Amino acid sequence: MVAENTVRREYLNTSSIKHPLLNTWTLWYFENDRNKTWEENQREILSFDTVEDFWSLYHHIRTASELRQGCDYSLFKKGIRPMWEDEANKNGGRWLVNLDKKQRGQELDRIWLELLLGLIGEAFDEHGEEVCGAVINIRAKGDKIGLWTADASKAINVVAIGRKLKELLNIGRNINITYQLHKDTMVKSGSVTKNVYTV
Repeated sequence: MVAENTVRREYLNTSSIKHPLLNTWTLWYFENDRNKTWEENQREILSFDTVEDFWSLYHHIRTASELRQGCDYSLFKKGIRPMWEDEANKNGGRWLVNLDKKQRGQELDRIWLELLLGLIGEAFDEHGEEVCGAVINIRAKGDKIGLWTADASKAINVVAIGRKLKELLNIGRNINITYQLHKDTMVKSGSVTKNVYTV
């Protein structure tokens, strides 16, 4: 009886242990309300720092494909806001994955989840410090997923991150993803931003 109680107590102790992440991450939600500023429309939802808390959050929010057009999710390291002007982002850029509207079903959700798991699982290896976060934009013409990096001048790191992103999301060789500087995106004229790198 004593041994059984000891085993039960040890099981309860180990079953409540959470698996910590290397970084704390914050989920943001953007919904365009024309009566508010862009920054006011960006809402911080929740920060988490364990695997279990990530899954708890993920299972209690809408999937990306269920968001209304014009809405975004962003997942960034805690303390970094999902905006170009943030100190951690202003010298960086983003790897951009453009998705056709036809991919909005299961494909969109699969790709977004793979990216989230790559972020919290530190899949970018020695370049992980350069990764700030990711954004998914749900738009009428087609959805976009962007992986944001801190320093666009570190070309070797940026390209390595892009290659790892393609591998992580299982994007075929015949499909290119492009890297854009935040400073170019801020001052773009029209709907086209210059691509700095392509992998």
